[in-house]
Amino acid sequence: MDWQAARVSLLLAGLTAVLLLPPGIALARWLALTRWRGKPLAEALLMLPLLLPPTVIGFYLLVALGHGSWLGAWAARHLDLQLVFSFEGLLLASVLVNLPFMVQPIQRAFAAIPQSLREAAWVCGLGRWRTFVRIELPLAWPGLVSGIALTAAHTLGEFGVVLMVGGSIPGQTRTLSIAIYDRVQAFDLAAAHVMALALVASSLVAVALVFAADRRRPLQER
Repeated sequence: MDWQAARVSLLLAGLTAVLLLPPGIALARWLALTRWRGKPLAEALLMLPLLLPPTVIGFYLLVALGHGSWLGAWAARHLDLQLVFSFEGLLLASVLVNLPFMVQPIQRAFAAIPQSLREAAWVCGLGRWRTFVRIELPLAWPGLVSGIALTAAHTLGEFGVVLMVGGSIPGQTRTLSIAIYDRVQAFDLAAAHVMALALVASSLVAVALVFAADRRRPLQER
């Protein structure tokens, strides 16, 4: 087991989930409740990371975050921050790529809450914010658990985007998926097996959490 790569992977997965949760909740709730005519286009854009090859996404992120882009140049000039081949840039790319994994389960959870519950809360004197905190979030918690689990699991297993944007810098951007690739290239199949099994186990745990959370949803939400 490459413990250094495992540490980078776990740190990347944890930070990605934490950073994505607040905007993921906001975007998911808006998509669940909005009647905006452009909603199908917004949902289609959200789905793109699930459909495009990771190398394509990685290539465009590399172009968008590199020193030749306005964002990369601005970060280098004002923040003294390199957005490619660095952990910070890899984290930014991971947040963008994993957005649908966080948003979609939460969106379904908010959409399943009957509008009558919100209206009843408003009639009882609860404002929109208190209704969101005291009524909607407790009912939508299975979606939050699913979003966090899927985001973390996908981040742990991501390869194409990680390789394109982060490269393979030990201790900084070299994740377990990259370490597996390197071990296979070196014909060290035993080490590759150990790390691959660790990723399989993490994915299995994530999927189990999703199904367990779904079973705990109130019957009226199903």
